[in-house]
Amino acid sequence: MSKAIRMHETGGPEVLRWEEVTIGPPGPGEVHLRQSAVGLNFIDVYHRSGLYPLPALPATPRKEGAGIVVATGEGVEGFAPGDRVAYAGLPPGAYAEERLIPAHRLVLLPDAISDQQAAGMMLQGMTVQYLLRSTFHVKPGDTILFHAAAGGVGLIACQWAKALGATVIGTVGSPEKAELARKYGCDFPLLYQEEDWVSKVKEITDGEGVPVVYDSVGGETFMKSLDCLRPLGLLVSFGQASGPVAPFDPALLAAKGSLFLTRPTLMTYTADRADLLASATDLFSVVESGDVSIEVNQTYPLSEAAQAHRDLEARKTTGSTVSVSYTHLRAHETT
Repeated sequence: MSKAIRMHETGGPEVLRWEEVTIGPPGPGEVHLRQSAVGLNFIDVYHRSGLYPLPALPATPRKEGAGIVVATGEGVEGFAPGDRVAYAGLPPGAYAEERLIPAHRLVLLPDAISDQQAAGMMLQGMTVQYLLRSTFHVKPGDTILFHAAAGGVGLIACQWAKALGATVIGTVGSPEKAELARKYGCDFPLLYQEEDWVSKVKEITDGEGVPVVYDSVGGETFMKSLDCLRPLGLLVSFGQASGPVAPFDPALLAAKGSLFLTRPTLMTYTADRADLLASATDLFSVVESGDVSIEVNQTYPLSEAAQAHRDLEARKTTGSTVSVSYTHLRAHETT
């Protein structure tokens, strides 16, 4: 028998239960994966609370992990038992020692990237990849505003944007997080709870505003984010850690300078396997080159999912957070 975190109802962290589960043989197109590390992201909180409903309950949540291929089902090509692989996105079910997963969602891991690194960067790193390279193509000389700059996505984004030649303004929640963001490439970390960060952005940009704002905070920052944009600027709303954005009249976008608004998702940008592989390859490249360092700053046993969620929601975490399966963890140090 294997074990997994199961949800029988939505609610607080207490609904995450450590239970025995049975893993059957892989079906056509599936891979049986023994997981060594699983990533934690704020979307996991949305699934647990019911904000983003899972298809059915009971269910095993979480959408990112890394491990070893145990067996492959009929028709699977490109993967074999013993391969190190990682994934991010649907279907959920990552909160488990072992799982079945469609082979087309897996990517092979380079030797230079450890299982824990992979689990801490696949969803966040490929999110940054599409944000900076597709949703808005960041280029040398751009000045961007990135909220939650000391979080897992934020630290990757600060580094990657700097490597692209951009100036990075970031909002953070404490002086300690400001120093962390600065260490990883944020030129102007702003304390969003203490400073008038809209005025600061305008000051930094000589009154012009920025061409793009990346906002995963949502309710607390959305309207002020619009005020930071220059005419024809783009607000990329890709999360709502502080709660949903209140309804507003789209005419407001016209009044503030013919602004653009998008609500992208990783699954849309990586729905085709070719796009998934391109995104992962781009991510692996910047990590292996040293342009982006993946900081796994919190590690929890897989069985302690509830505590990991409590710490994430209390904003006690920085960088990436992973849960490890000590039963199956394979040591693989980055070279």
